[in-house]
Formats: sequence, C-alpha cells, structure tokens
Amino acid sequence: MDIVTGSSTALITPFRNGELDEQSFAKLIQRQIDNGIDAVCPVGTTGESATLTSDEDIRCMEIAVEVCKGTNTKVLAGAGSNSTNEAINTAKRALECGVDAIFSVSPYYNKPSQEGLYQHYKTIADSVPELPFMLYNVPGRTGVDITADTVERLYNDCKNIFGIKEATGSLERTVELLSRMPELKVFSGDDAIDYPILANGGAGITSVTSNLMPDLKSELVKRALEGDFAGAKEINDKLYPLNKIMFCESNPIPIKAAMYIAGLIETLEYRLPLTPPSAANMKSIEEVMKNYDIKGL
Repeated sequence: MDIVTGSSTALITPFRNGELDEQSFAKLIQRQIDNGIDAVCPVGTTGESATLTSDEDIRCMEIAVEVCKGTNTKVLAGAGSNSTNEAINTAKRALECGVDAIFSVSPYYNKPSQEGLYQHYKTIADSVPELPFMLYNVPGRTGVDITADTVERLYNDCKNIFGIKEATGSLERTVELLSRMPELKVFSGDDAIDYPILANGGAGITSVTSNLMPDLKSELVKRALEGDFAGAKEINDKLYPLNKIMFCESNPIPIKAAMYIAGLIETLEYRLPLTPPSAANMKSIEEVMKNYDIKGL
C-alpha cells in the first residue's frame, strides 16, 4: 500500500460569487506542486468542508487528482463526517476519484465514546480496504479526543490505517503514540510545532501556512526527514510569526485573507457562518506578511 508522508497542505477552497472557483483551485494546487509539496489535502477543515456540498467535495477531489496526475505530488483527501454512513459514502467516492489516500476527522458534535470512535473508524476503513487511511484528531474543534489506546486498536485491527494527523497541540501525545507504535505515521496538524513533532519521529505535516509558503514548509520537512534538525528548526522559527497570525481567528479565516492579500486568490469569500477577519486582524496579517518572500505570485 503506497502511503503518504512528508509535507502536505490543507488546501483552502476559493469561491467566486458563492460557487466553487475551479480555475483558481487548480492554479493553487499547481503552485503547491511547483514548490515541492508532497501531497495536497482538499476538503479538510481549511477547505471549509463543513459547508461544502457532497458534490463540491467530490469536485474538489477530482480537480486535485487531475492537476496532480503525472507529478510527484499525491492527493490526501478529506472524508470525514459526524455521520458514519456519510463518511463511508465520501470515502467510496474518493476512491472512485482516484485519490491516493484519505484522512477522516473525528466525529464532531455527537461526542461518541472511545468505543464509538473505534467502531466509526473501523467501519469506514473496512469499507475502502484498498485505500490508505489516516485518522485526524482535532479535539479543540470536534469535542472528542482519539486516545492513544483507541489509535492503537485501530492501527492493529485495520490494515489500511497507516497514520494520524495530530492536532491536539500535545508533543507528549506524539511521543506516546510513537513509543507504542513506531511505524505509525504521525503528521503534525499544528503549524507552530511542526519541527518538534518531526524531531520526535513524526513522518510529515499537514499545514495551513503552506498554502502561502509551500517552499519553506516543504524544505522544513525535507530537512527534518534527512536529519538536518538544526536547519528544520531554523525554518520553523522563521515561520513562527506567520504561523501564529494564521490563527488569530478561526481557521481558515486568516489564511484565506492572507492568500487574498498576496494576490493568490482574486476574491475573498467565505461560506457563512465564517466571515472575513476584523479590520484590525486584517492589518496585522498584512504587517506580518511583509517579512516573507511569497513565491509564485
């Protein structure tokens, strides 16, 4: 099974007049490829998946597969829901689209038990046994934490579950997971701590900031995986102010604003209930961005 590792970008979803801007989306993916990103991640949290329709989800996956075809960049697509049946349907459609792997956020709002999480993920994974599958743990958004015990059960019981995107903000969790499952592919889901997670044995990152800075993010991961931890830390430190400002409001509000400021998207549109950042935060984002050389403009 050909799994995904390295640098990956949690893609924004550009809109124009309320509709998916397919042309801009394709251009953004091409820019990621041109700047060395190992995988793109359509329809995740950063892609406003919560307010995309099922057909829009699939169209985003199709575009990503089309643009990445024949390149070294893979497609790690979002296939999560608080409804297990809906997640299964999305996973099966993702397989039909030709994605390389899927990641699936823990069910939000329902607040299932650990047994519920285990059954949820096992049922989805078993429905697409040929598709590499990554868990996605972000308790700050979903209200539930996939514990290390549950991750270990799933990793042992589902052959296609190969990794987890860890967005708990806890370095100890990464250490715990890898001490118990050395072959588990742990991805950093928090931009500010990409370097320490990689230095503790992480296999990659899924980044918000790499929408804007794919060149530096891909280089950070490359250096870390090659053992150049001093070089990786230097890049991580350089990116810290940008990583910090990208979460001054709920993701993806700031990163989408930054992409608009940089001229990488022509319209700044969100789906309600998300709205543009405050005028003060917009100014702060613009000020921080002045300290970086943004490639591919």
